[in-house]
Amino acid sequence: MSRGFNFSAGPAVLPEPVLRRAQAELLEWGGERASVMEVSHRGKAFIALAEKAEADLRALMGIPDDYAVLFLQGGATTHFALLPMNLAAAGQRADYLVTGAWSKKAAAEGKAHAAVQVIADTAASNYTTLPAAGSYTIDPASAYVHLVANETIHGVEFPDAIATAEVPLVADFSSSILSRPIDVAKYGVIYAGAQKNIGPSGLVVMIIRRDLLERAGQPRAKILSYKAHAEQGSMLNTPPTFSWYLAGLVFEWMLAQGGLAAFEANNRRKAEAVYAAIDGSGGFYRNPVALEARSLMNVPFMLHGAALDAVFLKESEAAGLLALKGHRDLGGMRASLYNALPFDAVATLVDFMGDFAKRHG
Repeated sequence: MSRGFNFSAGPAVLPEPVLRRAQAELLEWGGERASVMEVSHRGKAFIALAEKAEADLRALMGIPDDYAVLFLQGGATTHFALLPMNLAAAGQRADYLVTGAWSKKAAAEGKAHAAVQVIADTAASNYTTLPAAGSYTIDPASAYVHLVANETIHGVEFPDAIATAEVPLVADFSSSILSRPIDVAKYGVIYAGAQKNIGPSGLVVMIIRRDLLERAGQPRAKILSYKAHAEQGSMLNTPPTFSWYLAGLVFEWMLAQGGLAAFEANNRRKAEAVYAAIDGSGGFYRNPVALEARSLMNVPFMLHGAALDAVFLKESEAAGLLALKGHRDLGGMRASLYNALPFDAVATLVDFMGDFAKRHG
């Protein structure tokens, strides 16, 4: 058996150099004579690892000093509930833009802890568009405005932060963080599950403006307080040490590859190749997303006949193209083009799609 090209939406492909380094260090990490999973998270060696990981992430993203960086647990879904608990007073309004499955879930979870108002919902387009600027109104008294920067399932991405005046913008970047440069200062909170562009599952990275940590929020256990986690350097409890270690290796690898500008260029090249294969297929393949809303990271596409789906998946897997099955809510196919996926994978996919269309068109 040999490694295939992994197009999984998450947990997703990791950089091969990172995996090989982790393999080499698995039994003995540094000078510890033990695995990184076996050492104390409060020991000097792991503290140094944690500090370097944060410094490298700050360098990659240009994170200002007035933002805290937290390495947390729970997956992004847990933070759908923790965000209103920490940022909103009891009964306070919070505005949500719903552009797909994950933002819909975030709004539903938030209702338990805030007066959630869905100010825009693109369900009428089957979540293939973005809400037009000026089509929604943000309440200046809202605790925050929430959106999902990239909808992993529907393949819809905001190209930039939306204008929210003085209301903090909170964004779930789980499937697009580190894919391109962004202006962190336009956001109050950026959070992301690690299992797409950062590392393995089990870790959430949160970038939060420090003044927001001072909000009273709602009564909650200390372990659910972002401020408490920030005060303890994300070590209020035992963190997911192996996931944190691997994330640090990924940050180091990305810096060595040229940083976010280099990754954006490669990601655009990959996405353009896949979209060109779809759009140039004469209708054999179809991507329903509006051109201006298309994601760089997640490309869903349908074949001209659903009866061919099983054949496409069987043949593509035999060709070493893995995890192309679309989400169960949409069907069809989905190619996730995360940072660690090499262009060779996309070139192989595009060649396969062309050959498959010739044989089955």
